[in-house]
Amino acid sequence: MRASLALRMASRTYNDAVAALNLLQSNYANIMAVRESGIRKNEMSMLEMKEWTRRVGYSVSDFNKLNVVHITGTKGKGSTAAFTASIFNEYKKQLPRVGLFTSPHLRSVRERIRINGEPISQEKFTKYFFELWERLENTSSSLQDFPHMTPGSKPGYFKYLTLLSFHTFMQEGCNTCVYEVGIGGEYDSTNLIEKPIACGVSLLGIDHTYMLGDTIEEIAWNKGGIFKNHTPAFTVAGQPKEGLRVLKERALERDTELAEVAEFDVLKDIELGIAGDFQRSNASLAIALASESLNALGITNDTVELKKGAKIPEKILNGVKNTKWEGRCQTLIRGDITWFVDGAHTFDSIQAASGWYKSVAQKSNRKKILLFNQQSRDANELLRCLDNTLGNLVHFDDAIFTTNVTWQSGTYSADLVSMNTNKEEVDKLSVQKELSKQWNVLQDGSNAHVATSIEWAVNLIEKLRDGKPVDVFVTGSLHLVGGLLVVLDRK
Repeated sequence: MRASLALRMASRTYNDAVAALNLLQSNYANIMAVRESGIRKNEMSMLEMKEWTRRVGYSVSDFNKLNVVHITGTKGKGSTAAFTASIFNEYKKQLPRVGLFTSPHLRSVRERIRINGEPISQEKFTKYFFELWERLENTSSSLQDFPHMTPGSKPGYFKYLTLLSFHTFMQEGCNTCVYEVGIGGEYDSTNLIEKPIACGVSLLGIDHTYMLGDTIEEIAWNKGGIFKNHTPAFTVAGQPKEGLRVLKERALERDTELAEVAEFDVLKDIELGIAGDFQRSNASLAIALASESLNALGITNDTVELKKGAKIPEKILNGVKNTKWEGRCQTLIRGDITWFVDGAHTFDSIQAASGWYKSVAQKSNRKKILLFNQQSRDANELLRCLDNTLGNLVHFDDAIFTTNVTWQSGTYSADLVSMNTNKEEVDKLSVQKELSKQWNVLQDGSNAHVATSIEWAVNLIEKLRDGKPVDVFVTGSLHLVGGLLVVLDRK
């Protein structure tokens, strides 16, 4: 039996793993049904996560050896996680294996599970993916206790990847791991972690209201759910007043204290690995988290003070300078086209990304093009937010509103298949046509275009620039950014 299992596992490919993973996505109809029902995530989702963990051969306490830093927030949690992991990577002698789990991915789903800054290989992803798949196939749960976990069923897409990350990091012997929360915190599958060594909350804002609540207080309650007994907790300075109050209450519930991290002055004098002035806040939070963790692990004994004028060790500064994080305030030069790319998709992040672009665009006299998409949130409001932030200082000659479909053939790159959007709306270009109409009102004299795919949009940009240099601002969705990177890679 073991020989036949090994043979079966060996015959499976990375593409097989991605295809199987995509089957675990909830379709658009199911997602909308959940939103309209008003039913938000509850404790049952965490009980199920613990049961899935048991079935793949672990107890939750096994993951304590990963020395996890757990990070949530509305804006900047991914960047904070990247900064934190990059700092750890500066201590290679003491921490030779640093894990990082983030979401979503851009080009490849493997990007979500990184070791020492690099996505795990296709071979390892495939191996560990099907090890979990087989274990779930060969185990069962009590239907009385877990009525949704019928024989042959699997966790949803994000839960499966969370399990896969734990399995991968355990098998690879990671010394410490950084986990970015998917959505919220209290009921997020990453909150399986019992004893993190530090917890962090980046800037709070209003997002994912159908799951987290309509007010900043409800959202803060969910985010504060990652706090654990006696585990140091940190947050950025400048949180909304009511949100900060709730976070502090949540910390007290868990017998810990929440420390506010000032934006360190020294960061004004260095170039961070992720562009944008607002990233100094995320880098400061990462420094506090990493410093606390390095001390807890016995690697250092010089705690960074949480005040503006604090002295930061050189290794830690090197970590934030060497951070690499695609799709966030990223500048790409491809021939005569300069791409200014940020996957901002909330009001706060659109304001931040547009502010970053405005700071660089004002210095350029080149033709300017906007490439925009947001398929599931209030795209019209986000577009208005972008225009308001840019004000009269930046004028686009053209604006292209595209779907997130990757190729002109109407297909997606395998790693970018998404069942979370309304296919009929995508096919009819409903969102794109509406955005085009609104743009004609917002920016007089700017030509609006609608594109059926990202590849089509890139080809259109080549035509519109007419052989002249051009700047392109790409924003509104990480899915758009990921698809663009895949298209540019092929070109």
